[in-house]
Amino acid sequence: MEELYGKIKEAFLGFDFDGVKALVREALARGASPNDVIERALRPAMEEAGRRFEKGEFFLAELVVAGDLFKEVMDEILVPEIRKQGGSARTLGTVVIGTVRGDLHDIGKSIVATMLRAAGFNVIDLGVDVPPEKFVEAAIQHKADIVAMSALLTTTMLEMKNVIEALKRAGIRDKVKVIVGGAAVTEEFARSIGADGYGEDAVKAVKISKQLLGIEG
Repeated sequence: MEELYGKIKEAFLGFDFDGVKALVREALARGASPNDVIERALRPAMEEAGRRFEKGEFFLAELVVAGDLFKEVMDEILVPEIRKQGGSARTLGTVVIGTVRGDLHDIGKSIVATMLRAAGFNVIDLGVDVPPEKFVEAAIQHKADIVAMSALLTTTMLEMKNVIEALKRAGIRDKVKVIVGGAAVTEEFARSIGADGYGEDAVKAVKISKQLLGIEG
């Protein structure tokens, strides 16, 4: 089976959508569990895509395609199989993510969401133009471990502080970690508004999320 997992990783990093799906179905037919396919093939492949992006071997467009491939295989094959077997995918924690009120930029936030899912987090993506109260409602409803916010514009990143203040008013700020990111955001700004972490890009956002929850790797 390890040889087959290796083939899945190789096809994944070659962005062979049909090949990956066929190999994943073959692995399941040969008795592999969905979680084994995720942990021993897909997740390592996605992590390798992240490493190549960090080293400049992959560009942003390739990271986007890797994220799309991971999501397709999960949505079309593995999640239905997990549900059919009456189980659930292992999760490192729950992240509520969204682009703040007044900002309609979606690509960066969506890449972070996909990378977090690939790393093993349960991700609740609220979309764009998200008001503070919606972040709070989702954090309470889904018992979030992390609230992640994105902003591309200097005029909208101030909304991040409004979300943190809303979390305080709701009495849950001490129950969730807050990470922020986006083109306009800096580590200094993140500290100034009381965020727990700053994700410069999707790969670093995953690392920061794991660190904040005390997860190794």
